[in-house]
Amino acid sequence: MYACVLNHLIDYSLYPKMEYTDPTTTGSTIDPSSSSRLAASLPTAVQGPCAACKILRRRCTDKCMLAPYFPPTETLKFIIAHKVFGAGNIVKSLQELPESMRADAVSSMVYEAKARIRDPVYGCAGAINQLQKELRDLQTELAATQADLAIIQCQQQQLNDSMSFPDHSNLGSLWESYWN
Repeated sequence: MYACVLNHLIDYSLYPKMEYTDPTTTGSTIDPSSSSRLAASLPTAVQGPCAACKILRRRCTDKCMLAPYFPPTETLKFIIAHKVFGAGNIVKSLQELPESMRADAVSSMVYEAKARIRDPVYGCAGAINQLQKELRDLQTELAATQADLAIIQCQQQQLNDSMSFPDHSNLGSLWESYWN
């Protein structure tokens, strides 16, 4: 879904087409988009640089801070975050956090970036406001439905009470009030 939105926002000609050399054969190249099954079956060391290093055209080292969060198979995820925040800001943000919180931070950055691309003015705040409005509308509809249900139950009870026959032993006392 987001790829459709991003197609007109991202100039893909700026990014290199990534090809991998298959280590099991000599001289053949593999396009990861057409052969994701084979790329996923390869060991991590053979898959090549992380998505961030691929896009930034730099060597991916063992100490690459972005590698655990942007694997080579998730290039679009990095492209989205990089377009909104920039690689330097992503790295700075991750350096300030303990390692246990970094995965959540990257997930949040990618979500915020997607929201910002969808709605450049409001971003996540627009999505949150829309969801809150929907929640209020649904709560109002639920309250109205519950009120309607209560009214119907009362009407049903009144109908049942009027349909029930009086006790025959008490009939005289019922009519007594009308005779006196």
